[in-house]
Amino acid sequence: MELYRSDEDYAPEGYRLKQWLFGGAQIPTSNALFDLEGYKGNVVSDLFGEEGYFDNPDLFWEAQNTAIAEAKEAYLVDGWSEVIILDVGEYFPAYEYVGTAKDNGGKVYVRIAEDGEVTFYEGQLSRKDIKARNKANESPDASETPQKPELTKAMQNYLDLHRHSAVRTELLSHQGLALRLAVAQIIAGSNLWAVKADPQKVATDAIADSLTTNKAENLFGEERKAVMALLELTNDNDETVVPRKDDWQVTRDAHVIFATLTALAEEDVTRILTFVVAETLPCGSAMVEGLGAKLDVDLSDHWSADQTFFDLFRDKQAINGMLKEVGGKTTADAHVASTAKVQKKIIQDYLDGTRKGGKKYWHPRYMAFPMATYTKRGGIDAVEKGKAVKAHYVS
Repeated sequence: MELYRSDEDYAPEGYRLKQWLFGGAQIPTSNALFDLEGYKGNVVSDLFGEEGYFDNPDLFWEAQNTAIAEAKEAYLVDGWSEVIILDVGEYFPAYEYVGTAKDNGGKVYVRIAEDGEVTFYEGQLSRKDIKARNKANESPDASETPQKPELTKAMQNYLDLHRHSAVRTELLSHQGLALRLAVAQIIAGSNLWAVKADPQKVATDAIADSLTTNKAENLFGEERKAVMALLELTNDNDETVVPRKDDWQVTRDAHVIFATLTALAEEDVTRILTFVVAETLPCGSAMVEGLGAKLDVDLSDHWSADQTFFDLFRDKQAINGMLKEVGGKTTADAHVASTAKVQKKIIQDYLDGTRKGGKKYWHPRYMAFPMATYTKRGGIDAVEKGKAVKAHYVS
């Protein structure tokens, strides 16, 4: 039988013959960290010397790795900050490291040669780590250089995607939980949810004062207090449940809110959801016009003409149209040339009972859904928006 035959290469000699005979790098018994009595394979005597060698590399590395792991654990128990095991055959560049005591942050590096020899470099700290530590000591406020994480960004992305896929698919079977999660994210926001309460911006202080007398606004405020109590929100700023765009000082913790919601009954969660949806309804939007028409909202339940309304109203032709609705055609025609101020005063007199014969309970066309006007000139946003979405809300 031919042990070695090659038309291109010479037969191995010396060191290479030993490697070939042992199936790769020869592993001498002197490199073992473990007790040879526990080795399950055989030890082969060296035909060329006194040394013995392991005949089964797989069995050797199994025992050697176990011994290395035990050594690492012993170092950690002894108080070393970190034990870093290099790959088999990886070079340890000692010139890049400085001897450093254990209590000063020194680490242990474990170098493993291909022939199984293990070298423990105790009390080592890289010059890069020392430089970063010195810089941090000089500037205590400076953040420390983060250590290299065990996962690469690509690997973290991989795990994130698969974990995300599993969780959201499972969530499909838990509608009640999804409802609560939606409410929590509406209130507190997330990376993908950015809902803000309508700021109810007012152009003048008079308009702000007028809003405080609105019955609907007061009822809404009472419901807000009830919702805040259900959510156990104690923030000093309780003007809105969902923070507004400019409420920089107001933050909500989605996890705290979600945990609170999971303990609430279904009807309470639905109540909170209804409120926050209403609170985030954008003022002056087509959605307001569409919903107002669909819900057949009657503003006479919530609003009545106040002084601010009359102060802001300037169009003489429209004012005369209002006077006709309140006091009748004869009165309106008789004052068609009168100033806007005079005509508004007559309307107010009819409404408060000073003048008899007119309507006391009246609402201008502007307070109807859909909004109507007194002239054909156009240019009113609410009217245009209502027309644009009418087909979606009115059957």
